[in-house]
Amino acid sequence: MERNYSLTAASAFVKTDELRSRTAFHEAGHAAAIHIRNRQKQLPPVFFEIQVKHSSANNSKFYAKVVDGNLTQNLPIAVIESFSFLTADEQHSCQRAYEADIVNLLSGPLAEAKHVLISDGEPFNINLIDINALRFYGGHSDLERAQYYLESFITSKLLREQKLSELLIQAYEFVDDFRYWNCIQNLAQFILDSRQEVITCDEAINVFEQTLTAPPNIHWPRNVSHAGR
Repeated sequence: MERNYSLTAASAFVKTDELRSRTAFHEAGHAAAIHIRNRQKQLPPVFFEIQVKHSSANNSKFYAKVVDGNLTQNLPIAVIESFSFLTADEQHSCQRAYEADIVNLLSGPLAEAKHVLISDGEPFNINLIDINALRFYGGHSDLERAQYYLESFITSKLLREQKLSELLIQAYEFVDDFRYWNCIQNLAQFILDSRQEVITCDEAINVFEQTLTAPPNIHWPRNVSHAGR
């Protein structure tokens, strides 16, 4: 799960500090959905880690990506290729896995979109964000991966589009929930503050657990602002 950095000409005008924040929120969105939402859906836990490349004296670029974390990567190729011949229960299990993976993919660019919109004083509203809009929030490769999953399991183009729209709403509802948004914010800040090249699965989960179990009188910040703005 990797944010795209050079999709449009507008990307060249994004300040370095702003791009760092956007990247951190994007990857935090993926990680939060992988751990929290999969657990909600009683899906098997999957390993992931966040690889980070910090800027240096010779390189001003900041780079981060979530590695692994996909349920469908644990499905044998033979199972995917023979999906239509599986029993109803087997098909249901596969469907739950690939739908969860797609929601987790979409949660990255949606988290970035929410961060940008809130920082700009604009509403984060599902009616204002469609699938193609996610490409403006580093979501090109995420959408390509989601389409690959859908093409592997759904033959009808119309049904694939309907399913993608349905899963986009589910991802939006996850990111828009204040509890999970707090988790995303806190992991994004952890990514920005850490000097590690690898943030382990356990470290990310620890951020989520501390956030979710914090006393109710703790008021988390509404957003992590763009540095330097």
